[in-house]
Amino acid sequence: MISFPFSKTPSVYLKGERLFLREPQWSDYRQWANLREKSRAFLTPWEPVWRDDELEKSSFRLRLRHYSEEARSGNAWSLFLFRRSDNVLLGGITLGNIRRGVAQSGQIGYWCGAPHAGQGYMFDALKLVIPFAFSELRLHRLEAACIPSNLRSVRLLEKAGFLLEGTLRSYLKINGLWQDHLLYSLIEGEEQRRGLSVKTTAV
Repeated sequence: MISFPFSKTPSVYLKGERLFLREPQWSDYRQWANLREKSRAFLTPWEPVWRDDELEKSSFRLRLRHYSEEARSGNAWSLFLFRRSDNVLLGGITLGNIRRGVAQSGQIGYWCGAPHAGQGYMFDALKLVIPFAFSELRLHRLEAACIPSNLRSVRLLEKAGFLLEGTLRSYLKINGLWQDHLLYSLIEGEEQRRGLSVKTTAV
């Protein structure tokens, strides 16, 4: 599932029944910008304040550079979700803040475009990323945090087997305000006991 092309930058491709996940490419810019613009009102309550140049090509180019550097260092993997039937971009998911040593943990974050929300795509993506994190990256613990009022995210994490650990007070500055977040976690092996483990395939 992780390959090293001639550029020495590791790449990831995860394939499920309805969608596939891969690292963002420059050719994705138009789809990404259109989907983010169309979903602005839907996403901004749950994200940091958008910059004035948020959707510009220069900003996307910097994102790609950052994603590549993070993957090369093993600190994070940022992936786009595409529907297999028509290669339409659905959203994104990141496995970041990877800590090795005694921690062996990482944090999951995600976003879904407004036209594709509520159709189970992000749950499908989690079923691909969770086994990748535990089996391929050898992590022991996954964390995810969400604003308590984000009921879609709460339901998603609980459906995916994450357990609520508590509240992180004034944790992240979202939409211009420091906001409390609910902390969820999933420990290696728990996904198998709950029947959530899915074998991913690579091409």
